[in-house]
Amino acid sequence: MTSNEVLAMYENIAAITGRMAVAAREGDWDGLARLETQCALHSSAARAGVPPLEGDQRKRKIDLLKQIMANDRVVRDVTEPWMGQLDRAMRPAH
Repeated sequence: MTSNEVLAMYENIAAITGRMAVAAREGDWDGLARLETQCALHSSAARAGVPPLEGDQRKRKIDLLKQIMANDRVVRDVTEPWMGQLDRAMRPAH
């Protein structure tokens, strides 16, 4: 994987996670699930390892990772309370 391919991968993931954040805010759970699948496919290359980047490319990668993490936080802020409510609703009454 070239350094340009690495950046393209992170840019795609950042775009997808941005759309995931919007879907979560809008309560579009089907859309969120589809986007999660897309994100997993795009990020699978990173699991095999990516070459280290230097200079401006490294800074761009760091900025993209920060964006991805911020988008993930938005999704979690929306879904974690909802998942807790669902969990409580599904517990048997005593």
